[in-house]
Amino acid sequence: MSPPPPPLGRVRKRDAQLFDPALCDTELVDVRAQFTQGRWAKARTLLVATGDDWDRRGHRLVVLAETPAATAWAREWLLAEPESADAVTLLACAAVFGALRRKGTPEAAEEACRRAAALLPADPTPWLGLLLLTRAFGTEEEFSRHFDQVRARHREHHHAHHLMVSRLAERAPAAGRDPLHEVYDFAAWAAEESPADSPLAVLPVIAHAERYRVLAAGQGRDPGAGAEHWSGRRARHVLRSAFDWWLEWEREDHPRNRVDLNFLAHAKLCEGRPAEAAALFQRIGSHATQAPWSYPDLDPHKAFLAARSAALGTA
Repeated sequence: MSPPPPPLGRVRKRDAQLFDPALCDTELVDVRAQFTQGRWAKARTLLVATGDDWDRRGHRLVVLAETPAATAWAREWLLAEPESADAVTLLACAAVFGALRRKGTPEAAEEACRRAAALLPADPTPWLGLLLLTRAFGTEEEFSRHFDQVRARHREHHHAHHLMVSRLAERAPAAGRDPLHEVYDFAAWAAEESPADSPLAVLPVIAHAERYRVLAAGQGRDPGAGAEHWSGRRARHVLRSAFDWWLEWEREDHPRNRVDLNFLAHAKLCEGRPAEAAALFQRIGSHATQAPWSYPDLDPHKAFLAARSAALGTA
């Protein structure tokens, strides 16, 4: 179903913000705008204020590092403050994205991340950078080792767990809809190991969506296979548990909570529960995420707008 064109005015303006990786971090949006113009002082202040809120620090550094001129401005910052661990970490994350864009080498990015890790040993962010790097270029062993380094510093690291689930979901694609696939076991274990209010409670839903991505790619986007994937007993159980968690523990304070809400709204629509999805879309607002609306091989913008329209009854 193709979504209707958005009406003029407020909705069109709001939809222009879709897929901003900053999500609902308004401070970060403001700082990023200045950072892209070469004014890095506000970025410095923001990162100092973030402190050891590791999920928020990782989120902010990744978003700043993704900006095209991040390497140049981080180097300028380092010229002014050669001992700044924040500047070194930002430069390392920028090197990772440079390597991912084929504008730098993985070796140089790895060296930069290890330099940052040595400057601030408690910070999981340089290891998150290495995890992103090995997600694209490394071996299974390297990826697992870097995940362990992140988790040793922050047991509930949100971004790292999502990356691990994505990687595990790609194993054994020929196994099909195996309810005992290791990605499900990992997600259930991580959720059970976390405190009751941890957003990792939604990780089993992420695992189900990532496995759907892999299986749909192998099945030529067979609609029947997708329906079965979302209607099985495991799917019903994890979706109910995650939705109940959201009703009780909604973590609006978490910097990446919109990522979880997008996955949960997508899953609820796939399950055939538009009313529950509608409540999630109200919370998501304009903060859509590329995944899972691009699954499998879709235009995420069109898919998100169509899904939102269907759930809210505005199609």
